[in-house]
Amino acid sequence: MKKEEERKIMIKAKAKESAKKFNNEIKKATSTAIIAAFSFLIALAWKDVITEYVDKLVAISPLSGKIISAIIITLICVIGMIIITKIFAVKE
Repeated sequence: MKKEEERKIMIKAKAKESAKKFNNEIKKATSTAIIAAFSFLIALAWKDVITEYVDKLVAISPLSGKIISAIIITLICVIGMIIITKIFAVKE
């Protein structure tokens, strides 16, 4: 009888641990989704500013405007990704 009770206690402990891990994963996923939504809003807010700045640069450039704007936006995004990756890097 004692082994059966220990087995039940172990099963309950494993179930609680699994539920706790699941809850943490839900929190992480929700947090990531909310951060992505805020990031999208920030990008929309900056879109017009960046577009206006790039248009001014393109006006003085002999190259095609779309090429210049694509290069500038790509550089800005890559630099932003590098910075964000370093800021939020998980330290092991």
